[in-house]
Amino acid sequence: MGEPGRVTPARRRGLADEVADRIREAIFDGTYEPGAQLREVELSGDMDVSRGPVREALRLLEREGLVHCAWHRGTTVTSLSADDVAELAGLRGALEDLAVREVIARASEEDLASLAKTAGLTERSGDAHETVRRDIAFHDAVFAASGHRRLTDAWDGIRCQVHLVLLSRISHGGEDHLGRIPHEHRELAAALRTRDTDTARSLFAAHRRRTADAISVSPEPG
Repeated sequence: MGEPGRVTPARRRGLADEVADRIREAIFDGTYEPGAQLREVELSGDMDVSRGPVREALRLLEREGLVHCAWHRGTTVTSLSADDVAELAGLRGALEDLAVREVIARASEEDLASLAKTAGLTERSGDAHETVRRDIAFHDAVFAASGHRRLTDAWDGIRCQVHLVLLSRISHGGEDHLGRIPHEHRELAAALRTRDTDTARSLFAAHRRRTADAISVSPEPG
């Protein structure tokens, strides 16, 4: 503990953050799938760092909901249950509905033009995992354009878990749905630019519903 009246010096955490970034990206690109075991010894060897930063990185990722740490099982990539997915969908819907209202009420024309540009980037995705990343990036931009800091913070609290949900479209054979994402993003951006609240809310709700439908349909057995 620090002495009374003195602030304890901050620790440098840059290395742990970098390790967390690399593990997070490996989860998002499919290197580590849900349920995969993440062993400190192997990760430290692969990344050429000591186990301390790896341990701290895993704690950061646990707070994001990307990994689960249990004393008897070690650390695994989070596997979301049907209840988890439903909770995230409901929370995301409530947050995004407010974001749409705020964007229409408060965003500048420059903000809306930037949203349209972000929507167009989805067309340049090289593979399914990149499409999911750009899908999340578009919704990040919607929250940013809302100008509502606490709302954006709330989205940041669940966005990594939402990313996991969206990745399940790939494992559930949702490539057809992913292929429609660029067109849907253009529609969403255009609806925001018209500042038609009812139309925009309806289109965003339909966009989320199609995602849920794609996830709920399992691939045909091979």
